[in-house]
Amino acid sequence: MNLSKFRQRGPFEWELPASGRMRVPGVIFASQTLVEAMDDKVGEQIVNVASLPGIVEAAYAMPDAHWGYGFPIGGVAAFDAGEGGVVSAGGVGFDISCGVRSLHTGLKLAEVEALKPRLADVLYRRIPAGLGSTGALRLSAREMDAMLLGGARWAVEAGFGDEADLARIEESGRMAGADPAAVSEQAKKRQRDEMGTLGSGNHYLEVQVVDELFDIRAARAYGLSEGDVLATIHCGSRGMGHQIGTDYLRAMVIAAARAGIALPDRELACAPLDSELGRRYLGAMRAAINCALANRQILTRLTRQAFAELFPGIRLPLLYDVSHNTCKEEWHVLGGQRRRLFVHRKGATRAFAAGHAELPAEYRQVGQPVLIGGSMGTASWVLAGAAGTGEHAFASACHGAGRAMSRHEALRRWQGRSVVDELAARGILIRSPSLRGVAEEAPLAYKDVGAVVEAAERAGLAVRVARLRPLVCIKG
Repeated sequence: MNLSKFRQRGPFEWELPASGRMRVPGVIFASQTLVEAMDDKVGEQIVNVASLPGIVEAAYAMPDAHWGYGFPIGGVAAFDAGEGGVVSAGGVGFDISCGVRSLHTGLKLAEVEALKPRLADVLYRRIPAGLGSTGALRLSAREMDAMLLGGARWAVEAGFGDEADLARIEESGRMAGADPAAVSEQAKKRQRDEMGTLGSGNHYLEVQVVDELFDIRAARAYGLSEGDVLATIHCGSRGMGHQIGTDYLRAMVIAAARAGIALPDRELACAPLDSELGRRYLGAMRAAINCALANRQILTRLTRQAFAELFPGIRLPLLYDVSHNTCKEEWHVLGGQRRRLFVHRKGATRAFAAGHAELPAEYRQVGQPVLIGGSMGTASWVLAGAAGTGEHAFASACHGAGRAMSRHEALRRWQGRSVVDELAARGILIRSPSLRGVAEEAPLAYKDVGAVVEAAERAGLAVRVARLRPLVCIKG
């Protein structure tokens, strides 16, 4: 990206001053190396987002930002309904509430290494993965609506976990304000057979070992020690989220014109927050958040069962579950005033600071766990919301490595079988129904996740707590 129009506010903060149709400035949190490697489209999309009605403070981009649909992936923007603010389906994304959930196994590396090939096979057999994958659970129309209202709480009540899980899930496992009636029958149909499935793309279930600690106090609060083995699930709302995005983007293009909103890009189709369409989208999006939370809860049950085959009596308590790809109604302080805002995070993770009332009591002194997925075969990270981040980019951080090239380009450069073999030689076992999918997600198709999390820390978005090395990856 060309930085000539940006003003450097710090070593890891770059501002594009408001000009032309922009209502607020644009801000990128990243090193100069990461910013220069970003596609120019990221800058264009920041300008477009900064031009939307009711946006406050700035249009932000995280260190892993790259070109997306309407908003850049890694984009954060907050809107005030009282100032004509809007909600944008493109600012949430198609895979609504895609997120990361990590589980403690209580095992050490030596215990898992001895059974690693068998564990990889058992997980692959039990976890439905891949394009069009379906699960064993079939929901009736009544059960579907109950799931969309109840989220992970519904799943726990249905026997897919226990009450202790809910305390360590964003929104305590259930997003309030969901409206199943705002979800189309097509969206429900697409999801009916997909509960408890990983899906495809960059979704995965990974077995990881803590190989280095950075913040001992936070690690202790999170229950992490070097050599601990974790299981991490990365997936979202599957076909339902995609269909909701498609349905409402069509309606928002028409609604924006009727509301007199001049869209800088059709992909930024939006609706006023206080409009009927805006409220319906929020209800449908919240239902999709609950779908994703329930989906990860069911996958947690399947993961626990898989581990129990080889390690009888194992429990796998939850570390945390946090989403990206959401629009959340939150309170933030701007200019000394507490304001109710609708915060879009697309490919960005909520990162509440220490002391926030919504955090589990055991995490409140160190901040929210922020779970950062690496690219397949590279490290993942556990971060903590940094002191003061409550007023910094609306308490947001990066969500992963961020793509460095398109899937098409990755397919040109790598073959799936060679990627599997190279990773196996490094002690990382891949199981996937699609070698094409493996090639698309080759590690070098992504940015250096270590550089991304370092930039997040240096920019004050979050604090590094632990680095996780992959052992087994079940890839969609």
